[in-house]
Amino acid sequence: MLTHVRTLRTVAATVALAAAPLTAARDAAAQPAGEEEESASDRLERGAEKGTFGIGLYIGEPIGVTAKLYLEDDRAVQGAMGFAFAGDGFQIHGDYVLHPYILQDKEEFTMPVYVGPGVRFIQYRAGRDGDRYVAVGARAVAGFLFDFKEIPLDAFLEVAGVIEYGFADRAGFGLTLNAGAGARYYF
Repeated sequence: MLTHVRTLRTVAATVALAAAPLTAARDAAAQPAGEEEESASDRLERGAEKGTFGIGLYIGEPIGVTAKLYLEDDRAVQGAMGFAFAGDGFQIHGDYVLHPYILQDKEEFTMPVYVGPGVRFIQYRAGRDGDRYVAVGARAVAGFLFDFKEIPLDAFLEVAGVIEYGFADRAGFGLTLNAGAGARYYF
């Protein structure tokens, strides 16, 4: 277990280091020529500066870790992996999400809605004898998040419909529903 935690920390640090130059280049390109950079006091009045990569806990289907990488302010890739109760096995999923609408924009937080397509891999245990098989599927996810302004944290609630194909003796298509909540810290 400790080896897995160290591996996850190494992956998170590598992704954060790789994303840092991209974020700096994007911010530098967005600043028009001749304008001065904001002072530290101007940044503090708007709230905490967040990084583009967040990692945290996911509770639901599955229970495990989640990560999100913002590509733009309104577009991101996100995913989760962990233990799946429904299949009594392992699940991993990833989504490309858009944030098309903001429900609330308060001084403390912003609450955007997000939607998007994704994929899922799950390992099932069939019956009492414990035979295992896998299924691969397409997800359609929708949710909303509380994007806190004073701290580099967000909390979210989401639901996803999944169309999957199971690779077992009785192979075939199935429909399922995933739901979860969690929180991520941004670097």
